[in-house]
Amino acid sequence: MNVPCGECRGCCTSSYFIHIRPDEKKTLAVIPKKLLFAAPGLPKGNVLLGYMENGHCPLFQNNQCSIYDNRPQTCRNYDCRIFQATGLSVEKEKTVIAKQTRKWQFEIRTPDDKSHLLALHSTARFLNRNMNLFPHGFVPNNPTQQAMVAIKVYSVFVSELKSRKSGKSPTPKKKLAESMVVALSRFNAMPNS
Repeated sequence: MNVPCGECRGCCTSSYFIHIRPDEKKTLAVIPKKLLFAAPGLPKGNVLLGYMENGHCPLFQNNQCSIYDNRPQTCRNYDCRIFQATGLSVEKEKTVIAKQTRKWQFEIRTPDDKSHLLALHSTARFLNRNMNLFPHGFVPNNPTQQAMVAIKVYSVFVSELKSRKSGKSPTPKKKLAESMVVALSRFNAMPNS
């Protein structure tokens, strides 16, 4: 997906650790080894690129990415619109990104569009308010990863909201949490997820 970043460089200057998979050979070839370290909790070969004291990526030079054509897949996939889509805030952690995020407006053309956006917001709220119902570590601590989980499992709330609209009783919270765990497992098992 093409993210219309314009002049914004918030993701390059907001203290992000960038995950790089072992199969990203072109990326790994252009990043000095001294800037990389093993990614905790991930299989061998997965590494992280840290950031400098000012929060900038060490490869961000002259207000641009110095390895743009070979940038990590994590950077290619990043889309700050996830915060607006899920209703999650990065105001405290990522002020530049929060400022950019407030500019995004989604065009709601159909009732289905509205229900999907409502399901995304409901999922993110549910994850944050019910962390105790999930396996340890299922709900990440940072808003970026929380938004990604919400996007991957919001189909559970699409079904839940349709069910409630048809007059059925709300699904118990524990059952919703279990359904989200299954949904994430299915999503992650899909090719290219």
